[in-house]
Amino acid sequence: MDSTNFREIKEQWVHADKSLAGLKRRQTDWGAAVEPLYTPAEVDGQDYLAEIGFPGQYPFTRGIHSGMYLARPWTIRQYSGYESPQDTNRRFRYLLEHGQTGLSVAFDLPTQIGYDSDDPMSAGEVGKVGVPVDTLEDMESIFDGLPLDKLSTSMTINAPAAILLAMYISLARKRNLDPKALSGTIQNDILKEYTVRGTYIFPPKPSIRLITDIFAYCGEHLPRFNSINIAGYHMREAGCSAVQEIAFSFSNAIAYIQAGLAAGLDIDSFAPRISWIFNTANKIFEEAAKYRAARRVWAELLRERFGAKDPRSWMLRFHTQTSGASLTAQQPVNNAVRVAYQVLAAVLGGAQSIAACSYDEALSLPTEESVRCSIRTQQILLEEAGVTDTVDPLGGSYYVEALTRRMCEEIKALIMRIDDMGGAVAAIERGFVQREIEGRAYEIQRDIEQGRRVVVGLNKHQVEEEGEQRVNIFQSNPQAEQDQIERLQALRRRRSADKVTAALGALREAAQGDRNLMPVLIEASEAYASLGEICGALREVFGEYKPVRTI
Repeated sequence: MDSTNFREIKEQWVHADKSLAGLKRRQTDWGAAVEPLYTPAEVDGQDYLAEIGFPGQYPFTRGIHSGMYLARPWTIRQYSGYESPQDTNRRFRYLLEHGQTGLSVAFDLPTQIGYDSDDPMSAGEVGKVGVPVDTLEDMESIFDGLPLDKLSTSMTINAPAAILLAMYISLARKRNLDPKALSGTIQNDILKEYTVRGTYIFPPKPSIRLITDIFAYCGEHLPRFNSINIAGYHMREAGCSAVQEIAFSFSNAIAYIQAGLAAGLDIDSFAPRISWIFNTANKIFEEAAKYRAARRVWAELLRERFGAKDPRSWMLRFHTQTSGASLTAQQPVNNAVRVAYQVLAAVLGGAQSIAACSYDEALSLPTEESVRCSIRTQQILLEEAGVTDTVDPLGGSYYVEALTRRMCEEIKALIMRIDDMGGAVAAIERGFVQREIEGRAYEIQRDIEQGRRVVVGLNKHQVEEEGEQRVNIFQSNPQAEQDQIERLQALRRRRSADKVTAALGALREAAQGDRNLMPVLIEASEAYASLGEICGALREVFGEYKPVRTI
């Protein structure tokens, strides 16, 4: 039976069944209509079987590896970092003891925007949302006793990404490890900082230069390290739809690729080390379809638009974290259920690495108890639920395949719209991306407040939260900031001021030219120049970014 006959029979079924008459039609999270029933009509008969192919084969709709989780489970990560390098080291050890298989480092706000802990701009923020890293000494403390050559370390840092990577390389060299043995990821995705996060330092042009310097350096010296981790995650948290999350982050990736090519790099020398972080929200089937569509669009983009020849360049390898924005301070234990469903969606979508939010994150930094629950959530799914018993268990679902196809079309259309503006940088400079995200965020909040979008425990099924509804709250150390400042100032007294001065001078000179900055950043790191001093030297040459008005 062809798709035309299926469509006719489906229409007869809809009209014949009185129970369907007058029912309110549902919508996807991005506003498309959801059919009450899906048949081969929505996926063009049986043609979809040829279109989706097999796991491990172009266009990788069903997964980038033929065996997927049958051959290798996803990496279990928990995003962590707080108060001090020493506290973060203890938390990492705790997580590894309970089954985490990769580290994911959260940095505090001063580190993210290039200020030292004793800078007046840092007051009140040191160690609050991540770990402070002022110098190589802090990096030494964070990873004390941890085997760098046996761990995969992800660092969520952007504007000063090259500096933190230089410190990590310096740490390996101090331990007499070949940097080629290091594996992990540096986020290094500056364009989304201009649209949603705001932890930028330098204007776009020098920022992208730092990114391409990292591409070139990692391609030669860190072959196992992902030189960029492009983030749809933060844009989704800020209000993006699933389609916008993929399209906006892919447009950013196009800008980075074009910059790499303009710098003389071969596409296949850096594209295989591009990795991703996406956001997994509540709609299970839409999220799974999003990842299937993203793999297909990325594979086509790299092969057809950029002419990549290496199949590894076509593969979309991604980490995902569950949605922090979906968590509620009301009835916080309910968040454990939300997170479990989101992890399920990520697994059904074929993620390579997953971080599960903790149920208390709407209230505070996670406690040891809550992060252990997050790890156990992933382990139960892996060991007990049966969702890893076969590759791509949703493959061939009429609903999922129709969603996948629809999302592919809409992602491509939005990328083309940004291309027509001159690309991601031009779209950001015009405020287009910012306005799109801000507008949708407003609509979501309005729908929640008016009850059109249900959030259980917040605007429906509320309770008086007493007794058993309360959870243990992480208690911060009020002395942590002063302790960090004192450690930094003690280091300044011990180090060689002459070496620091020479290293910073060499950095300024290199920044004024066009040589790769990674070697001089490593030299500055090994001289124990501070993050603030290094960023200060680069500010003198590059200047600082001023945000675009969007209203």
